[in-house]
Amino acid sequence: MEIELPAAGEAGSSGPARAWRVAVLLATGVVAVGLALSRERLPQSQAYFDFADRRTLAGVPNAMDVLSNVAFALVGLAGLAALLRGRIALRDARERLPWTVFFAGVALTSIGSAWFHLQPANDPLVWDRLPMTVAFMGLLCALVAERVSPAWGLRLLGPLVLAGAGSVAYWIATERAGAGDLRPYFLVQYYPLACVLLVLALFPARYGGAAAWIAGLGLYAGAKWAEVADVPVFEATGRALSGHTLKHLLAAAGIAVLLTMLVRRRPRHAAPGPTP
Repeated sequence: MEIELPAAGEAGSSGPARAWRVAVLLATGVVAVGLALSRERLPQSQAYFDFADRRTLAGVPNAMDVLSNVAFALVGLAGLAALLRGRIALRDARERLPWTVFFAGVALTSIGSAWFHLQPANDPLVWDRLPMTVAFMGLLCALVAERVSPAWGLRLLGPLVLAGAGSVAYWIATERAGAGDLRPYFLVQYYPLACVLLVLALFPARYGGAAAWIAGLGLYAGAKWAEVADVPVFEATGRALSGHTLKHLLAAAGIAVLLTMLVRRRPRHAAPGPTP
């Protein structure tokens, strides 16, 4: 059964020590936005759509890139089921919503990505990227709720999800206007992951199993490498598995690591303190 405990104060999580940690997060956010805006606009490269594995299987074009999205559906739905059935222990009930948004985003990514890979082009790519941004923001807010403040995790969730969706809307609008710009999308894809590392480093753990966060991020880094190495991976595997298909599998594996952590971990005991 789910364990819901009141959030407890942690050593170093309040007062001046906590204030400078929050200031570091805010400062890095400002720097990240400034760096993104200082670059020239980034249109979508049409070479991106030239995927290595174009095989048709059972009438499904680009079958391996399409069907590998089943992994996202499985892990996303498994996460939602674990939350629904109370298999995830939470210190504070407010932590539930960001995790729900994360796993829902992952499950929806399976649909959007499969649709995109059936006929790769800008318009279907919108529906691949949109749920991905929801998942990224849900994950960041889940960690903020867990380590910084449950209240702030919820406060940030709506604005950050809207910012993620807005980055995709801005990209496709600029593409259609002939001056595509991926800068906001890249910001909302990569900064939350960097921010996860910062939160892990700066704020005290309230649960066991923190190493799984690093393992999950490591698998996602491997997924991004595989995406870039689409053709080399395809050739190295004897044209059995492309880098993009491997990207889907590695990213889903990273999410599975986080889900396993959530199901197995338990809140750490701490002296009672005020809930942020």
